[in-house]
Formats: sequence, structure tokens, C-alpha cells
Amino acid sequence: MLSTLLWLPVLGAIVVGFLPGNQTANRLRYIALAFAFAIFMWTAWLLTQFDLTASGLQLQEYLPWIPQLGLNYNLGVDGLSMPLLVLSNFLTAIVIYGSGDAVERPRLYYPLMLLVNAGIAGAFVAQNLLLFILFYELELIPFYLLIAIWGSQKREYAAIKFLLYTAVSGFLVLAAFLGTAWLSHSPSFDYSDIHTQTLSLSTQLILLIVLLVGFAIKIPLVPLHTWLPDAYVESSTPVVIMLGGILAKLGAYGLVRFGLQMLPEAWAILAPSLAIIGTFSVLYGALSAIAQKDIKRMVAYSSIGHMGYILVAVAAGTPLAMVGAVAQMVSHGLILALLFYLVGAIETKVGTRDLDILNGLMNPVRGLPLISSLLVLGGMASAGIPGLVGFIAEFLVFQGCFSVFPIPTLLCIFASGLTAVYFLILLNRTCFGKLDNKLAYYPKVKFAETIPALVLAVTIFVLGVQPSWLVRWTEATTNAIVATLPATNNPQVAMQYKNQ
Repeated sequence: MLSTLLWLPVLGAIVVGFLPGNQTANRLRYIALAFAFAIFMWTAWLLTQFDLTASGLQLQEYLPWIPQLGLNYNLGVDGLSMPLLVLSNFLTAIVIYGSGDAVERPRLYYPLMLLVNAGIAGAFVAQNLLLFILFYELELIPFYLLIAIWGSQKREYAAIKFLLYTAVSGFLVLAAFLGTAWLSHSPSFDYSDIHTQTLSLSTQLILLIVLLVGFAIKIPLVPLHTWLPDAYVESSTPVVIMLGGILAKLGAYGLVRFGLQMLPEAWAILAPSLAIIGTFSVLYGALSAIAQKDIKRMVAYSSIGHMGYILVAVAAGTPLAMVGAVAQMVSHGLILALLFYLVGAIETKVGTRDLDILNGLMNPVRGLPLISSLLVLGGMASAGIPGLVGFIAEFLVFQGCFSVFPIPTLLCIFASGLTAVYFLILLNRTCFGKLDNKLAYYPKVKFAETIPALVLAVTIFVLGVQPSWLVRWTEATTNAIVATLPATNNPQVAMQYKNQ
């Protein structure tokens, strides 16, 4: 059943890329959308087969592939990967629909989008280290092409920078995987065959640090974040939604799955340091966002800050913090997708992203009232206003982390207040005020163009009002992960490990 999620988008990419005849861009978009919608509906059906009370792997598939190398086609899903899988397939359908009917070179564009979806889904369900790396790296070239071909003025520079950073990320993760399997004398690279308890604590720490750097580049965390502003700003709206809404979650997933779960003793020692790094990323992202004049760059820096919450939560390692970390991954993906979609719509209709030029978009006659209203909702969700999914995720993170890391948690709460500051700046300058007569009468936004934003806004609201629909999928798995940790929720015990 999980294989369908991997091979259906590949089939869709082949069909769209090699469909005979002189197909219009709009027709190719609807064919790609049909595949994306089928993938999402299949994912929704898999949710009905998912046992909420089971903490281990479900829907497993196993097929020996290259046993001499320890590489097996081993798939499975649990409460950690299932919500992210749903998010990935949901946003893929959103961005393909939102790409519009004027995409250049659609025979290449839509297959690349579907291949990205296949690679990320494969990484979430892979239960073999080498198989994970194959899927982890599969999305590298498609994303490079999506940025380099359909980006804006500095797209080549941004694409090459993205390629170099993510290639280093993949190399480091692969090196850590090889070291873990070889040093522990595992019979294969299957997760179930990896037993790190036989490794010395110093060896575990080295392997964990290599993993952390590799996944921190993908998230990204400060100071390994410098590729993000360029890649996000220069990418087209659909591509930046895929980058921020889906790809960044792959790095956070890797931290939990392979850092915390595979090397728990080393994680316990580094947890206080990781909480500091996460807090620094949160503060840096918020302060940098305040300083921006480009609204797209402002949202990009806000992403850095909000991903930092996840590292603080995972470092704390309490049951509530772990649930909050997964909720924050989903929440961040939805909110960021909404904000980038609205920023793209504003740029398309107005022709600029400059805060010093934008003004009065809330004007009901000559402005963009619906887009502006949804932007207000997106800003409120990002700032953690109650009733929206952003509040639920941040509340769980703060509540779960405070008993373990009180000072980093308080600083994160302060940074959450800064989120409200830079979004108030954005909304005040963009949506309100008097509309300049020289810029009046923008092109009207068609209802079909607002559907992706409306769907995202409704989802953000519904999950905020009914948070159990989000957190219940992950509770059993995260509780089981926490139960295996030696000391992540107790810094004093971590110090004992350090002394040993």
C-alpha cells in the first residue's frame, strides 16, 4: 500500500512528460493534478487503516533488493511519519493546482514536481538507511532545476547554492549512516538491524554530531541557513511552498528518527546544547524578519525561527514536547504554504514585494481585500493566536519544554511575541493605509486563484479548533520514543552520562 505513494507520482511524471501530441499547459496541469489528487486520496485512505493505539511500524512492506550491500526495499509508517506524509501529499496537490495555466515548459515542470513528491514520500516511509539516502537525494536535482529554470533574476546563483549545501547534507548523513552500520557490525542497513548500544559513547557522539550537521543544513538551522533566503526568495511560489512546507520537514524528521531515536544516549548529552542552538535560531529568525523590506524574504526568515522551535522541543524530549514538535512541523508547513501563496499573489497582481511601496491592499474596491484578509489570518496563525493551528503547536512545545529548559523556553516565548511584531509591520504597511492612486485598480483576483489559499486557511482554522485531529496520530509513537530515552528529559542524568 505504501509503494503506491512512491510509484504513482513516478508514473504521473512519465505520463505528463511523454504524453503524445501538442498538449496545452493547462491540460498537462490537470493531468498532473489528477495524479496528485489520487495520491492524496490514497493517503487519506491509508489513514483509515492506521491504528492510533500502535506505537510501532504499520503497513510494512519488505523485499530483498541488494542484500550484499545490506540494501532492502523496506517500507513502513508510524505516528511520526504519517502526519508528515499527509502534509507532503496535501501540499503537492495544492501547489500543482496553484501553478496556474501559464507555466513555461510544463512537460518538464510537472514531472519534476511529481518526482519531488515521490522522493520525499519515499524518505518518510523508508525503513532502510541506504534506501532513505536514495530518496533523500532524489529530490536534489528536481529542486535544482525547479529553482534554476522557473526562478527569478538570481535563480542560477540560488540554485547552485542550494545544490552545494544539500549535497553536503546528503554526504554527511550518508557518512554517519555508514559509520553507524559498520561500527555496530549490523547485518544490513535496515533500521531494525541497527544496534548502537554496542558503540562507545564517544563514537555515538561523533556520529550524532555528523548527523546533526547534515540535517541542520536541510532544515536549516543557524548558522547553516544561508542558502535559505536566496533559494526561497528566488524560487517561484509553488517551488518555495515545496521547499519550506515539505523539504524542511524532512530535515526535522531525520533529527528525530536518526538522531534522537537511533543514538539516544549521545542525544541526552547534547540536548542542552541543542536547545541553545534551537533558541538562537528562533531569535535570529525573528529579529532578521523584522529588518526585512521584502515581504517574501520576511516570511523566509520567519521560517528559520519557527523551525527552531522543533529543535528545542526534540531536545527537551518530554512526551508533550515531542507531540508538539510533530504538530509544529505540520503547522509550520500549512502556515508557510498559505503565506508564500498570498505573497506570490500580491507580487503577481501588484508587481512588487517592497514594503515601502505596498499600501492599502485592503481597499474593498480597488485593492485585494480577500487576499489581504487571508494574509491577516496567516499572520495571526504564525504569531500563535488562539483558535488557529499555530497556537496549538507552540503551546504544546512551550508547555512540554518549560520543565526541562525554562530559560530557552522563555526566550522562545519572547520570540513568539516578536513574530507578532514583524507580522504587524507587514500587515500594517501592506494591507492598511491609503491606496496610492497611481497604483490603483489592480487586476482582479479570480475565485479559482483563491481556492488554494482558502483550502489552507480552512485547514489551519479547523485544526486549531479541533487539535485532536492532528495530535492523536502521533501520540502513541512519540510516547514510545520518549520511553526509550535515558536522559533527554533530565539534564542532571545527562550530566552523569557525560561524566561517564
